[in-house]
Amino acid sequence: MCRNITPLRGLEPSATPAEIEAAARQYVRKVSGVQSVSEATREPFEQAVAEVTATTARLLAQLPERRRPPRTVPPLRRPDVQAREAAKRS
Repeated sequence: MCRNITPLRGLEPSATPAEIEAAARQYVRKVSGVQSVSEATREPFEQAVAEVTATTARLLAQLPERRRPPRTVPPLRRPDVQAREAAKRS
């Protein structure tokens, strides 16, 4: 179902809070079917994102070290995505 979520365990440096939240947001979007948040869906959607983020952070902290790094680079670490995010902030 969520094949396109990048593994965060074993990254060097470790996954950032922003990367963990981005993965949680992507997961919640996928399972809820909500692509753009409206006033009717904002509160339950954001609560779910916060809960999945916290659970994911705990999981990553409790798992043992990974022997091999993930095969793909998380989107927030890719130069093209970083450039787009920087352009949004400008």
